[in-house]
Amino acid sequence: MQYKIATLPGDGIGPEIVEQAVKAMKSVGEAFNHEFDFQFAPVGASAIDEVGEPYPEATHNLCMESDAVLFGAIGDPKYDNDPSAKVRPEQGLLKMRKLLGLYANIRPVVTFPKLNYKSPLKEEIVEGSDFVVIRELTGGIYFGEPRGRSEDGHTAFDTCVYNKDEVKRILDLAYEYAGKRRKHLTVVDKANVLGTSRLWREVAQGMEKEHSDIQTEYMFVDNAAMQLIQWPKKFDVMVTENMFGDILSDEASVITGSMGLLPSASVGIHTSVFEPIHGSYPQAAGKNIANPIATILSAAMLLESLDLMKEAEAIRNAVNQVIDEDYLTEDLNKENAKSTTEVGDKIAELIRANSTVLEG
Repeated sequence: MQYKIATLPGDGIGPEIVEQAVKAMKSVGEAFNHEFDFQFAPVGASAIDEVGEPYPEATHNLCMESDAVLFGAIGDPKYDNDPSAKVRPEQGLLKMRKLLGLYANIRPVVTFPKLNYKSPLKEEIVEGSDFVVIRELTGGIYFGEPRGRSEDGHTAFDTCVYNKDEVKRILDLAYEYAGKRRKHLTVVDKANVLGTSRLWREVAQGMEKEHSDIQTEYMFVDNAAMQLIQWPKKFDVMVTENMFGDILSDEASVITGSMGLLPSASVGIHTSVFEPIHGSYPQAAGKNIANPIATILSAAMLLESLDLMKEAEAIRNAVNQVIDEDYLTEDLNKENAKSTTEVGDKIAELIRANSTVLEG
């Protein structure tokens, strides 16, 4: 089979880590007789430098024409340190989400037994944690209008807006995921204070009756933030609005011991996007030290979206093997750190080797 993959390395460590995911997918292609056509395009700060826009029309057209999007990261310190910049890399990410209709971000959080000791939490707390955070991605305070500054510059304002259709759409997806897992859904809101959260809870309570086989619980966001740290194993599927999901999913990411381990998928109306959760990490850019595993596991999620389940499993098996062998970058193995390239090469090699064994 042939698949067209829009490949957007982006900024910071994005090009380095995407290169390793491409290697892994090429190994999958060799082992399972698939052809992946990787078409590269600029996004973020690199696109601003190149054409003046963080999400150019040509990049969008490529994404729309592709079977999936493999994405690195967006962000550059020269924009972070300039609050007056009118064009910013992050605008490209928001524009991509809006134009592709990516209304849901899916972040699985799974611990690796060999690395539980790396978590800032006690091993007995994190051991066996396995849950999914589903974040609404195209509504809420990041997109609401009006937004801006007063004429004198002394006041700033943002508006949080949701409608019932947006809330129902993301809850439908969350119930679908819960139904395939342990049948436990946690709806996170701030319904004691916010009108948008009361709408979320109202819609969820109406839908709960249609999903009697799934245990639905409701939790205020501050309580959810606390319980994620105290009892991460209690969660199965968590669903929430845009800004709460942004914060909680990053909090959840450290449970595993490194943000460099966690993939994500953004799905919706058009082409789905697969990316690591850790951002552009500009301090490490060009040093060949960044952990590529999150991006490689994002490639596994991409393969699953194409119904290539065995192929996705081949990537995960190779990742588990490098973790078991402690063949890891410096964030996980300071004493005998491997480079980004070395880890990528090893995973690609294992995919080929393991597949040859299976064929034999």
